[in-house]
Amino acid sequence: MAKKVNVITMGCSKNLVDSERVIKMLGNAGLEAVHDADDFSGGAVVINTCGFIGDAKEESVNAILEACQAKADGVVDSVYVMGCLSERYRTVLPDEIPEVDGWFGKFDWKDVVAALTSRPASVQRDAREWDRELTTPSHHAYLKIAEGCNRMCAFCAIPIITGRYHSRPIDEVLEEVRELVGRGVKEFNVIAQDLSNYGRDLPRNPGDRNHLALLLEKMSEIEGVEWIRLHYAYPADFPYEILPVMASRDNICKYLDIALQHIDDGVLANMHRHIDSKATVELLERLRREVPGIHIRTTLMVGFPGETEEAFERLEEFVREQRFDRMGAFAYCEEEDTRAAREFSDDIPDDVKQNRLDRIMAIQEEIALELNEAKIGQTLRVVIDSENDEYYVGRTQYDSPEVDPEVLVRKSATLKKGMFYNVKITDAYPFELVGEIVDTK
Repeated sequence: MAKKVNVITMGCSKNLVDSERVIKMLGNAGLEAVHDADDFSGGAVVINTCGFIGDAKEESVNAILEACQAKADGVVDSVYVMGCLSERYRTVLPDEIPEVDGWFGKFDWKDVVAALTSRPASVQRDAREWDRELTTPSHHAYLKIAEGCNRMCAFCAIPIITGRYHSRPIDEVLEEVRELVGRGVKEFNVIAQDLSNYGRDLPRNPGDRNHLALLLEKMSEIEGVEWIRLHYAYPADFPYEILPVMASRDNICKYLDIALQHIDDGVLANMHRHIDSKATVELLERLRREVPGIHIRTTLMVGFPGETEEAFERLEEFVREQRFDRMGAFAYCEEEDTRAAREFSDDIPDDVKQNRLDRIMAIQEEIALELNEAKIGQTLRVVIDSENDEYYVGRTQYDSPEVDPEVLVRKSATLKKGMFYNVKITDAYPFELVGEIVDTK
C-alpha cells in the first residue's frame, strides 16, 4: 500500500474535478494525497491525462515518460495513469510504456484507489459520489454538472472518449453547492462538455421548465453563492430559457463561454456543427439583447479541411464585427477515428494554419485592448485571488480563473484573498486591467 500519492492533472477543468475526486478517495483510504507537487518523492504518482488534441496528448505522454524516468531513478515508487488519453488508448499504451504500474480510464476512479490501497473497489465506501478535495483556492470551485457529449462534431474526439451525454440530477448538484458553500466557496464555475444539453436526458413532464434555467435559479437562491459563471455552451439548440434568469439574478455573472468554431457556412457544414452563419449571428444578437452587458467568450478553429482563404477572411470579418470580449483560437489537428479524419484530407499546410491563427489572434488583441480601455474610469467588483510584491491580483465577474484577464490592484490598503472589493480601473492592457481600491467594505 502506498503511503503518499501525487496526483498530476493534465488538460481541462473537467479533468481537475476528476482528480479532486480521486484525491478525496485516497484521503478517505488513509493516504497522504497531494496535487501537482513539484518536489514529490518516495511515493506513487497518478497522472490524469488529456486526449483532446495532438499537443495535449503529447504533453500527457511526456508527463508519463518523465514520471517513469523518476521511477527508474528511484525518486518515486510507482506510476499510474488515468483519464482521457488512457481511456482512448488503453489497449495500446500498456505495450508502448510498460514501465507504468497501472492503466485506468476516465471513469474508474475507484479502481485507481484500489490499486494504490489494495482495497477492492467493491468494498470502498463513498457516502457521496461527488465528494472531492478542492485544489483551487478556497473561494472558488469548478462545478461539473454533466459528462459526455452527443453532438459528434466532425473534428472532435470527445464523444469517443466520454460517451453519451449524462446529466447530474438537479438535487444532487444543489447538495454539492450547499456543501461547498459551507466550506467557504463563493464562486462557482459551472462546466460540462455541453451546457446547452443539460437536463434533456433527465425525466421531464410536459410543461416543465428547462433544467439548466431551473438549476441556475435554484443555485442563485443559495445563501453564500456570490458568483455563478457558465462555461462551454453549444450554439445549436441553445437554451434561451436561461437568459431571463441570467439577466435578473445579480449573482449570475454576465458571462457566457460558447465555442462557435467558425462562421463560414461551408466550413460549419463540414464541421457538422448543426448551425449556420445566420443562426449564429442571431444567437449572439439575442444574447446581448436579453442579457445587457454580457461578456461572451468563444473559441474558433482555423485550418479545418476545405477552409479557403475566402472562408478564413469571412471569419476575420466576423471577429471584427462581433468584438468578442474573450476569444481563443487553435489550428485544426486531425484526430483519428473522427468524422473529419474519415471524410477529409488534412490538406492545409501547417504554415498556412499558423499564419491564419496569428492573424486572427492579432485582430482579437486589438479588440481586447479597446474593450479594456473602455473600462478605464469604471468601478468594478473584484475578487482577490493572490498577491505579489506590488499588486493584489483579482478578477471581475467577466473573468474566469486561469483563462481570462486579471485585475492588478495597487496595494494602498490591506485586502484579503477570497474577498470582494470595489476597484476603480485606471489603466488597461490587452489582457489585464490595473486599478485602485475604492473601499474595503
